Amino acid sequence: MTASEERPGAVREAEEEQRPDAPDPREPLGLLFRDLRTSPNGLSEREVQRRQTVHGPNALTRRGGRRWPHELAQQFTQPLAILLSLAAVLAVVSGTPALAVAIAAVVVLNALLAFAQERQAERAVEALADFLPERATVVRAGRPREVAATELVPGDVLVVEEGDRVSADARLLSGGVQVDLSALTGESVPVFRSAEDTDNPGPLLDARDLVFSGAACTGGQARAVVTATGMHTELGRIAALSQRTRREESPLEQQVRRVARLIAVIAVGVGLAFLPMGLAAGLPLSAAVAFAVGLLVANVPEGLLPTITLALAAGVRDLARRGAVVKRLSAVETLGSTTAVCTDKTGTLTENRMRVTTVWTPAGESPAKRPAQAGTEVVRLARAAALCTTADPAAGHGDPTELALLELAERVGSPCVPAVRDAERRALFRFDPHVKLMTTADAADGTLVLHTKGAPEEVLTHATRVYDRGTVRPLTPAGRTEVVRTVGRLAARGLRVLAVAVRPLEPRAPAPGRREDAEQDLCLLGLVAMADPLRPEVAGSIALAHRAGITVHVVTGDNGLTAAAVAEQAGIGHRGMRIVTGTELDTMDDDRLDALLARREEVIFARSSPEAKLRIADALRAEGNTVAMTGDGVNDAPALHRADIGVAMGRSGTDVAREAATVVLTDDNFATIVAAVEYGRRTYDNIRKFIVYIFTHAVPEVVPFLVFALAGGAVPLPLTVMQILAVDLGTDTLPALALGRERAEPGLMDRPPRPRSERVIRPAMLARAWGFLGLISAFLVMGGYFLTLARGGWHPGDDVGPGTALHPTWQQATTVTWLGIVACQIGTAFAVRTDRAPLRAVGVFSNPRLLGGIGFSLAFAGAIVYLPALHRLFGTAALTPTQLLTVLPFPFLVWGADELRRALVRRRTAVPTGGLPVEPVPPAPVEESGHHPLPVLLARHGWSAHRLTHALGVGEHAATEIVAHARRVAAEHGHRPR
Repeated sequence: MTASEERPGAVREAEEEQRPDAPDPREPLGLLFRDLRTSPNGLSEREVQRRQTVHGPNALTRRGGRRWPHELAQQFTQPLAILLSLAAVLAVVSGTPALAVAIAAVVVLNALLAFAQERQAERAVEALADFLPERATVVRAGRPREVAATELVPGDVLVVEEGDRVSADARLLSGGVQVDLSALTGESVPVFRSAEDTDNPGPLLDARDLVFSGAACTGGQARAVVTATGMHTELGRIAALSQRTRREESPLEQQVRRVARLIAVIAVGVGLAFLPMGLAAGLPLSAAVAFAVGLLVANVPEGLLPTITLALAAGVRDLARRGAVVKRLSAVETLGSTTAVCTDKTGTLTENRMRVTTVWTPAGESPAKRPAQAGTEVVRLARAAALCTTADPAAGHGDPTELALLELAERVGSPCVPAVRDAERRALFRFDPHVKLMTTADAADGTLVLHTKGAPEEVLTHATRVYDRGTVRPLTPAGRTEVVRTVGRLAARGLRVLAVAVRPLEPRAPAPGRREDAEQDLCLLGLVAMADPLRPEVAGSIALAHRAGITVHVVTGDNGLTAAAVAEQAGIGHRGMRIVTGTELDTMDDDRLDALLARREEVIFARSSPEAKLRIADALRAEGNTVAMTGDGVNDAPALHRADIGVAMGRSGTDVAREAATVVLTDDNFATIVAAVEYGRRTYDNIRKFIVYIFTHAVPEVVPFLVFALAGGAVPLPLTVMQILAVDLGTDTLPALALGRERAEPGLMDRPPRPRSERVIRPAMLARAWGFLGLISAFLVMGGYFLTLARGGWHPGDDVGPGTALHPTWQQATTVTWLGIVACQIGTAFAVRTDRAPLRAVGVFSNPRLLGGIGFSLAFAGAIVYLPALHRLFGTAALTPTQLLTVLPFPFLVWGADELRRALVRRRTAVPTGGLPVEPVPPAPVEESGHHPLPVLLARHGWSAHRLTHALGVGEHAATEIVAHARRVAAEHGHRPR
């Protein structure tokens, strides 16, 4: 069976489409030259130009690009946009073209805002650098030359050297190189590729004489013939697979669509239901239609969509400053609902650099310390290991393991300068994956010394002596056993172990010409154990994720034991941990995989393939999880595209991964993911806050029309449609936007993720908006309206039309109604800043944007009330000081009523906002020490400052002091928190 037949169907189809009639790169070299119509001397310039026409540029292309006219048109087909357009048509029919123009302007403004914000978020990612190299060295007509990487064609002979990034898929012709294939395989350890290794059964990526586009050369030099370019490469194959993966709507996109439909049904239903009522009340048809339009407009929160869009855009900007570039606005909210994170290991949990942590010599094991603390044996060992390297940190290239060895030598006070090292080198036997050794012959004080490093079992095979405390003695069987046990102990801790040995040559002896002559009769110096260090902030972020109810799985191409060791250091596996290799996963059916993930344990998926990552993402989503998948390689792209949130690495990630992802981390840090989850939760909470804020004002806007219709015209219309628009667009929008930037309530990350099926608008929110805050506001504004009419001498049924004596009084009364709604808005804005906590928990003046928005609303209201030029447009009139005093208490009454309601809710419920159950504190006598028992009980039950803030209604600072005091008192009495 061929490698292509072993691939799953969808992947095989993608490969066949991307590589039509391509020769098999593993066929005998003579046949490959014939099929590619090339030779070791490369192609001629004329042939290159012809093939460029046939094959196109060596670049990854993007299927179907974004069509902005279509995207802009979609903004006008949203349910609320269609509903407002219908209201504009009705306004034209009823003979009020100015109102129709105003409503149409609202529709256009909403669409442009949403479209502009989406485009802005995407352009932030388009600025990231391309992954493929810009230049490449090729042999054409027998002469090496440098060309643009995009100009490569199949049949070109490519020169690959240390520090280069491979520009196309190619078959090695001569030499050998170490390449980092992590972009394609996820394996962080570089692999050796040689032109001599032609026996290559198994998958194409495992072929030992092939290199692939996007791989980085960390050592060696070779020539290779290009077999595939652009989208025909393995890089392009997986890119095509990721482009085929369909993106599903985010939870917020689904919820906003449902909300828009709900609002549309309510608005149309109310308008149609009360149109006959207006006619039955004796209104003419034009007035009845105007009445229906008023109800329609009053029920449509014009600012809802742009406010959601701008709130998400603000979240995008905040996250970008934190290190996460979000490509899709709705992804900010989706992050907040994340229940499972599938994270890579290398570079995300770790620092993506090897570091020696432990050194073993026959004198004993010791940590890799500073020069003053390192013994002579450790210095000798570090020096020998550093000399047996080819890496050059200053040039920016080198195997991570060798860079770690150079760093160790510098750390112990014996730095190895690459230029001096290379000048004194007389022979080099590069690392061979078959013998697992590397050896150099280096000049030292007029003689040559052989330095060898490699796998401990191989070094032991070639070693006969050991350096022990300044003397050289034979390596006995007992000594070998001790070394083997030490290697096992270090490997069990997830460390990569290398052995280092030396052999001084006789004076004036030449350097060995063969590896077999060099790697014999070695003297073992000791072992170096290294690890990719855990990022210092990761452990705290994992703990915070666990507090937030998020499960963290590790999905990596690395070894399972190594990944498990890193996961344990990070705190992953607090409810149990299991390692599943790629081979095990391939034998699992979907039911077994679902059962494994349903146990809520955290799993290490090691040696994972692209198809495996897709399966894992699908299985987690099938269990109802909202999945965030991290990755940096091309092999990660399909899973990044399929997950609810694909998180790509901005520094080490490939362009294909960044293209497929929804979020790009500019710092490649897992901690940024958890911070993004916190931002997402806060943003979603804030969306709910301003939804309550916006919906609240539908009631005082609708009630005046209902009173007008139910009174049969005996009560003049308390509010006009233009005044409603002035509320919804003039005084409503900025405070709503400011609520979108509200700081998080205490305990945000102490509560479990919300269910994927939970709707953005809950019945409790509607009850608070319409049944509590809205009714209070409606009662106040209607009270102000009737009080103003009564003071002016009005009685039910009196004519208040133009030219009558009561018309100025009616205009002042409608102005009081409108200004009363604005005043109630201010009280509502402060009330909805918290869901259950008291306002002082977040700070009365902690949101300067809200204060600024309220200031603008008051200025706008003052202009409408006192500028004669606006009186005719909005039907308002200047108010007297007494009339202003009528609406002055409204904000305090609305806010005060809700503050009292929240206090009653906190007292009645046993679960604070943080979602943690509150254990009742039973009454207890004062202890003998004389201390009040409350602090002791708090400490016993493990109460946090967040829980105190919600349960007792105190501020965060006060709660922190109480908890600190409680712990001190409890410690004095020997009590430990539960």
